Amino acid sequence: MALITWTAAQYGTNVGFADEEHKTLFGLLNKLYDDATGGANRSTIGASLDALIAYVVDHFAHEEKEMEAKNHAGLAAHKAEHVALVGICADLQKKFHAGEADVTEEVGQMVKGWLDNHIPKFDMPYAGALNS
Repeated sequence: MALITWTAAQYGTNVGFADEEHKTLFGLLNKLYDDATGGANRSTIGASLDALIAYVVDHFAHEEKEMEAKNHAGLAAHKAEHVALVGICADLQKKFHAGEADVTEEVGQMVKGWLDNHIPKFDMPYAGALNS
């Protein structure tokens, strides 16, 4: 069962690349969540974790590049949010691959909660600047 479902009403930024990338990100998060909570083997979970984190890093870089190109005033705060999440993810990834941590339902809920806050508070406000 999907952890998070993209809808325009809840997550739409009206910025084409961002909405498409968010949909892909949600799909990768749902795959990781399903693998982790559905009893997949550790190597499958690890591959899903690595794929999600790699995509998140690329997506954040793309968003930041677009905001920078438009001189978006919220870039610094937005980037700080990204850096914080990537730090958490990188720590989990390192510990997971060292056998010191697992991807749990709580991890999925934490990421979903972050997205539930971040997209409306930080991504939706950049629509005007990025679409100008």
